[in-house]
Amino acid sequence: MGAGWGRAARAGWVLGLAGDLGAGKTHLVKGIAHGCGLAARVHSPTFTLLNEYDDPRGGLRVSHLDLYRLNGPDDVFGAGLDPWLIEPTGIAVIEWIERWLGPQPVPADGTTPAAPLTPLGRLFRGRLAWLELIDEQTRRIRYEDFGG
Repeated sequence: MGAGWGRAARAGWVLGLAGDLGAGKTHLVKGIAHGCGLAARVHSPTFTLLNEYDDPRGGLRVSHLDLYRLNGPDDVFGAGLDPWLIEPTGIAVIEWIERWLGPQPVPADGTTPAAPLTPLGRLFRGRLAWLELIDEQTRRIRYEDFGG
C-alpha cells in the first residue's frame, strides 16, 4: 500500500499517520519513500523529529516527521514543524499526527469519518490514515482524504 501511495504522491501532499506503537507507521513510511523512488534507508526520526530524503534524480523530497515525543499543538508550533504539516516542500509523512490534530475518530467503513475533525484539523490538507495492529502479521489501514 505504501509504495502505491508514494507513486501517486504529488508535491504538497501531507500524509498523517495515527496508530499505536507497533502498528506499522514507520514501515508504511518506508513503502511510501520506496514508491517515490528513494533508495535511502528510512528510519524513524523519533529523537530528531524530522528526517528529509531527497531524490538524487530530482524527484520529490520526502519529509518524515515523528511527533511522538511532543505533547500537543503548542509543542509542534514551538519546534517550528508547522510548515511541514501545512505546506510541505515535496511530501510530508507524519507519524503520530494526533499529537498535532488531537485524537481523531477512526472511520467506521474506511470512507466516512466517524465525526468532524478538530478545529485545528481543519488546516489539515492531505491523507489521514489510521493503522491498527490486528496481530503480529496483520494490520488494518483505514484512511480519509481531506481538503481536495
